[in-house]
Amino acid sequence: MGSQEVTTEFDWQSMNITVAGLGVSGISAARALAGLGASVTVVDGGSSEAHRERAASLEQQGISVRLADAETFPEGTDLVVTSPGWKPGSPLFLAAAEAGVDVVGDVEIAWRLRGPDAAPWLGITGTNGKTTTTQMLASILGAAGLRTAAVGNIGTPIIDVVQEGDNAYDVLAVELSSYQLHWAPSLRAHSAVVLNLAPDHLDWHGSMEAYVADKGRIYEGNRVACVYNVADKATEDLVRQADVEEGCRAVGFTLGTPGPSQLGVVEGILVDRAFVEDRHKQAQELAEIADVNPPAPHNIANALAAAALARAFGVPAAAVRDGLRAFRPDAHRIEHVADVDGVTYIDDSKATNTHAAEASLAAYESIVWIAGGLAKGATFDELVAKSAKRLRGVVLFGADRARIREALARHAPEVPVVDLDRTDTGAMLTAVREAARLSEPGDTVLLAPACASMDMFTNYNKRGDAFADAVRELGAVDG
Repeated sequence: MGSQEVTTEFDWQSMNITVAGLGVSGISAARALAGLGASVTVVDGGSSEAHRERAASLEQQGISVRLADAETFPEGTDLVVTSPGWKPGSPLFLAAAEAGVDVVGDVEIAWRLRGPDAAPWLGITGTNGKTTTTQMLASILGAAGLRTAAVGNIGTPIIDVVQEGDNAYDVLAVELSSYQLHWAPSLRAHSAVVLNLAPDHLDWHGSMEAYVADKGRIYEGNRVACVYNVADKATEDLVRQADVEEGCRAVGFTLGTPGPSQLGVVEGILVDRAFVEDRHKQAQELAEIADVNPPAPHNIANALAAAALARAFGVPAAAVRDGLRAFRPDAHRIEHVADVDGVTYIDDSKATNTHAAEASLAAYESIVWIAGGLAKGATFDELVAKSAKRLRGVVLFGADRARIREALARHAPEVPVVDLDRTDTGAMLTAVREAARLSEPGDTVLLAPACASMDMFTNYNKRGDAFADAVRELGAVDG
């Protein structure tokens, strides 16, 4: 399911539609579909007070809501619309398949609701960097004077944006998760990028091959450019396999000197050799590395990817520079917290997997690394081996810290490690104090946990906030 073309033509007023999930995207889909005249039932396994309040609000619009039962397939259903996180093997979806009923996601519905003159979509996916790249792209498009929004896996639900009408936007910057792509068989972007690929969400997809295949769906039907990461061959392989419109080009981005049909970096300048008149002999300057905030290597890669999509849409070079200068990243993404006694403290709590942590660690020369949490099945040998030479010391906490400690013993035995053997939220203050003890002036204390946060914190934002609070307390004490 999810990989097939949807066969149902959507005649909304005659349809009985089941919406799976009472979250933000589910509520958005339910309201929109009911507004189009469909008969809508929402199902959700929860039954908390918050669930009941949301249900009551929907019921006022004539939408049926069934709480505490996410498995029973409503009789007479013509289409199931799922929230992104529901697994393909969910009993509801297996029952839908048995009944010959299609399952699609909110992105598919949004795509189907577009009018004939709707704004084109520029699609962004990848294991890491999606949100930053999407926001960078929106900033660049805005700097070019285009009416745009960063939507999809971030911001306003994409169905709500599409329902504003064909004339509301000139172009949309659309972040798409592997979940959303799995359930969006009709999506055809103007241009799209897969930023990188690393093992993630394998429990949902079932295998790395299935995860990669879902990511690759973003290239299907692209009209102008399929943008790929030169340093990640798997992304280029997906471009080669994609069924695109005639004339669509493969455009690479690289942190090195770009070849023809690539964007890259030359002597501190981001340059374009793809969208120029003679790409074999010419390069267009776009921006300086200093225009990228922060100028960490993986963030420069994000900027190049955003620039490639903007250039594919015809944006002038000056707007790339202005858009990158205006961009400010979200909190907890390589965020500078403070300098205390000559040591820099950086919050990258958003580095919830090894791929993101590797990129974060590569941005600094001498690091005291704070790591740990829920590993989600990840292994850490490759990460530690690649980063060992940069480590001054390591402080570990969280449920799966032993996996990191064992990798450090194998690949960086000389690096001092403090194992806090704690999973309480108060461990962060101790971790920061231990990191300060291990550090020397000129070092960076980096929170890049390489793990999810839920063993200790509600989410990665709360974990980052705890780190920042601890650093400020450290500064107050030392001051």
